[in-house]
Amino acid sequence: MARPNTSPPSNSSAPVPFTAALLRLFAMRLNLFKWICSRWDRKPSSPKLELGEHGEKWAARYLRRRGYKVLVRRFRSRSGEIDLICRDGDWLVFVEVKTRVDEAFGTPSEAVDRTKQRHISKVALDYLRRLRYPEVKFRFDIVEVLMQHGARKPDDIRLIQDAFEMSEPYMY
Repeated sequence: MARPNTSPPSNSSAPVPFTAALLRLFAMRLNLFKWICSRWDRKPSSPKLELGEHGEKWAARYLRRRGYKVLVRRFRSRSGEIDLICRDGDWLVFVEVKTRVDEAFGTPSEAVDRTKQRHISKVALDYLRRLRYPEVKFRFDIVEVLMQHGARKPDDIRLIQDAFEMSEPYMY
């Protein structure tokens, strides 16, 4: 036979009504937790990394102005990273951003050699597998950003559409 509950009710055990205010509070704490975690494993900043980050921001802004919709920034998988994943009409576009101070050693896009293309292709396949939509049309673009260290605006931004093909036959 079950015993009756003889303890007096306390406010701490009373059910809390689920309200919009509690939901907002939970969302704020979750965002704070995500922000702290994103800073926790950040690599030490260097002028080269900062230049690359600024270049990616300007490239995303440039692509938005050209009608692209930026879906993902810095997509990471076990195969590597893609700077930007965008939509351009019916096309899913994987974008590699190359930022340089000058073109003394060639154009920024020349840094995307066969090895880099193979890495980008593998990460793109990882993304497509997660998407689970095999009929999507996709391509690889490169955005070249030329800007000086500490500059507020880039000197030049160039888009190379369909810069390279998938490095190997693919299945996802």
